[in-house]
Amino acid sequence: MSRENPDQARQAGRALDAANFFLADVRDGLGPYLAVYLLTEQHWDEARIGLVMSISTIAGIVAQTPAGALVDATRAKRTVMAIAAVMVTLASLLLPLFPTFGPVAISQGIAQAAAVIFPPAIAAVSLGIFGHAAFTRRIGRNETFNHAGNAVAAGLAGVSAYWLGPTVVFYLLGAMAIASLVSILAIPERAIDHDLARGLDDADAQSEQPSGLAVLLTCRPLLVFAICVLLFHLSNAAMLPLVGQKLALQDKNMGTSLMSACIVAAQLVMVPFAMLVGAKADRWGHKRFFLAALLILPVRGALYTLSDNPFWLVGVQLLDGIGAGIFGAIFPVIVADLMRNTGRFNVAQGAVITAQSIGAALSTTLAGFVVVGAGYSAAFITLGAIAAIGAAICLLALPERRQIAHDGPRPQGKTAASASAIAAK
Repeated sequence: MSRENPDQARQAGRALDAANFFLADVRDGLGPYLAVYLLTEQHWDEARIGLVMSISTIAGIVAQTPAGALVDATRAKRTVMAIAAVMVTLASLLLPLFPTFGPVAISQGIAQAAAVIFPPAIAAVSLGIFGHAAFTRRIGRNETFNHAGNAVAAGLAGVSAYWLGPTVVFYLLGAMAIASLVSILAIPERAIDHDLARGLDDADAQSEQPSGLAVLLTCRPLLVFAICVLLFHLSNAAMLPLVGQKLALQDKNMGTSLMSACIVAAQLVMVPFAMLVGAKADRWGHKRFFLAALLILPVRGALYTLSDNPFWLVGVQLLDGIGAGIFGAIFPVIVADLMRNTGRFNVAQGAVITAQSIGAALSTTLAGFVVVGAGYSAAFITLGAIAAIGAAICLLALPERRQIAHDGPRPQGKTAASASAIAAK
């Protein structure tokens, strides 16, 4: 087991740092740059942009739970991530060659379906190398490097787009993909305990087999968490693309550079908050951090309506760094709490991320139609209200389930499984 080989674990940790840094740009594909590119270069309207982004996200919804099951089952996790990185990159690089509605929807659907493998795979590898006791700290570190990578990539995109135009983001994505492949393959295969990576932590529990959607339907805390996650992304997913569209409409030539400024601003804030989750979440409570992430969104939505000034919009985007920084670090930790010793950690991740993807898919479509019908301010207020509902559900219905290894000996075997079953009722 890798935890008994410190040198191997250190090598794996450094490779994971690099993989998270370079995958930051690859795992999201074109992300919010897609909206700017289609608006300014291809002259699509907001509703059409929202629709194609939602169609691509639906492909991710279909692939997500099978992706979690694949991560649970396979011992070739590095190879699976490498193949996914290649698919995301090729699909995105083909987009400028075929910029009509059908090819764009298909290429981005492929990219989204491939990219869903990264979150469960990175979390599984981290758990398989470092174990439950160090998992929260490791996830915080993963997210720190992920946000740092996003900030660097966005900064490079912004500077390059100013001189070379919006299409430069396609080439930047290709360069980051090559670096991510090298980093993934640098993770020592022998460092990963694949039973531990799927949530198994003792001999008795290893007879369990992974399940699919049944986990989401039978574990009540997981179901509540999935609903809250859906509402978080229904609120959050469309906000940055809408800001990018507002900035692009004010200055077409500066649209991509200003979008990059928004992303850099948010990512720089995400870094310390991801570190804070890794350092303090086990002590302060996982639910409290998740609730804080939800409560940021109504505030952010309201502030966007106060001014169209580019500096104001970029400044408000700093709040995205707080919410997204917390959410990215606390999400796998909460799922690991709920699924400990079930062997269903990655399927559960896939099921909850399916709910997340549904929220994101509906978000861009909803926001696009609200903008066309009532304007940008109405769209921001609508999105903020959705997050407020999620915060209320989290406060009233989501239990605190953190398990801290140093608090005492944890339950073993059937006792642990029984405790998990009791908590799910």
